[in-house]
Amino acid sequence: MAKLKITLTRSLIGRPEDQRATVKALGLGKVNSSIVQGDSPAIRGMIRKVEHLVTVTEVQD
Repeated sequence: MAKLKITLTRSLIGRPEDQRATVKALGLGKVNSSIVQGDSPAIRGMIRKVEHLVTVTEVQD
């Protein structure tokens, strides 16, 4: 299973509450924080919702 490294690259200031909640649900907090998540349709959907705020790279297992 592929893994995705997700990094919050833009601030949440002035963003709608649903986007803030999505970023928090992904496990991101401050700008430039990163997490590694498994690649799944649910995670891809969350990334799609906040794609203008995050950077995604694929990493090896």
